[in-house]
Amino acid sequence: MIEFDLENPELDETIKDRALESGGYPYRDAIDDDRYETHLRALQIELVKLQRHLIETGERVVALFEGRDAAGKGGTIKRFLENLNPRNARTVALPKPSDRETRLWYFQRYVSTLPAGGEIALFDRSWYNRAVVEPVMGFCTPEETEIFLREAPAFEQMITEEGLHFFKFWLEIGREMQIKRFHKRRHDPVKVWKLSPVDLQALEKWDEYTAARNEMFVATDTPATPWTVIRANDKKRARIAAIQSVLWPIAYKDKDFSAIGEIDHKIVMSPEAFLARAG
Repeated sequence: MIEFDLENPELDETIKDRALESGGYPYRDAIDDDRYETHLRALQIELVKLQRHLIETGERVVALFEGRDAAGKGGTIKRFLENLNPRNARTVALPKPSDRETRLWYFQRYVSTLPAGGEIALFDRSWYNRAVVEPVMGFCTPEETEIFLREAPAFEQMITEEGLHFFKFWLEIGREMQIKRFHKRRHDPVKVWKLSPVDLQALEKWDEYTAARNEMFVATDTPATPWTVIRANDKKRARIAAIQSVLWPIAYKDKDFSAIGEIDHKIVMSPEAFLARAG
């Protein structure tokens, strides 16, 4: 187990050095900033084209962003949305359920957040709380998780049968990178709000999160609604990969494949491929 005191303003050099390559990440260096900004700009132009297409046709996009705490879900969603019309593109980040909501069918409160025609909805965590965070942290019973894992594929099948473009992303980071990002949050006055008591407890439950993630993949990675794993130790590569993964399969007017670029399959992979590499 990695031991580190988050209250100490100094980060151990060993953790700094190992953070990027932790978890088997394939690159020793982060993406060059100029290359990143140029590619991101091109991708965001393509997203504007996609949004225009959705508004004209009434098609809908749903993307779920899951992953360990500090995996970069919010930052990735921000880059998706920052140049889109907010009337038709939004983040969904539901708070803790109310007393009444805890007595609903589990998926019920999520149904009303799905996009109408022409809209994009990006979930910063989703119904998959019931598969990973809740069971690991003791917020639900094993029976509730078992029911969820059985029902989720059928629920998602209904979403796709309604014609929605549906994506499920798991952003994967290594343990040293999670510690590094938690440490930055703890000592950055404009980011300290991001560090919650649940985040801190997650540091001690790394293996439990891993086991829950793997069980989730086995139960809910289906041909109709597959998971996409994005190795996210480098946030910027992860953002590019996620946007590419949404743009590639959807047909829209004036699509520029050269601007989108080829997906890096060292970064983007299926759960089966990811788990095989993870051993």
